[in-house]
Amino acid sequence: MNKTVLNRIKAFGMTNQMVIEDLTRVAERYSIDLKHLPTTKTEVDETYFPQFDLQIRSDASAMSKHYEAIYCLENSIRSLVSSTLSTTDDTSTWWTKNTIPEHIINEVKLRISKELDEGISRRSADPLAYTTFGELSQIMLSNWDKFGGIFNSKTGFVKIMSKLNSLRATIAHCCPLAEDEEVRLQISIRDWFRLME
Repeated sequence: MNKTVLNRIKAFGMTNQMVIEDLTRVAERYSIDLKHLPTTKTEVDETYFPQFDLQIRSDASAMSKHYEAIYCLENSIRSLVSSTLSTTDDTSTWWTKNTIPEHIINEVKLRISKELDEGISRRSADPLAYTTFGELSQIMLSNWDKFGGIFNSKTGFVKIMSKLNSLRATIAHCCPLAEDEEVRLQISIRDWFRLME
């Protein structure tokens, strides 16, 4: 092999290694996964995952970005509810102090009890983690005096939360989103943030 070609290959390899190191530093500094390093395969990945139909695996991969968006949205809404209600009441008491509709409190108690009865780890000590997307909407509406200043339209809030809840159901129940619904999800998330401008 020509010495010039060999030197170029070595330079290419070194450049790639430097880029990987730079990306790793950025990922560590900002606590993000840039997906630039190979992931460790588990037994499920190696043994069982390949047994699923290729189309199902392909759909799962395509849907993962929508799941991430809904995950981020739902958990940021939980955080918004918690921080908003905590500023008006003592953090330790707002859950039980006539702030949360009683039927939601009862449903959350049932979910916690069911989790404990199944012998699995509790997902959280925070009861808000056991609420559904629809219940989060109900909590905000029943405390509109505290949330009305955050959102520019109550009607807009109801409509956007309803759209997001419908889209979330499709994603959470492992069904692929139609192309139009992918666009609707993007627009609805944009609308959610626009409600707070």
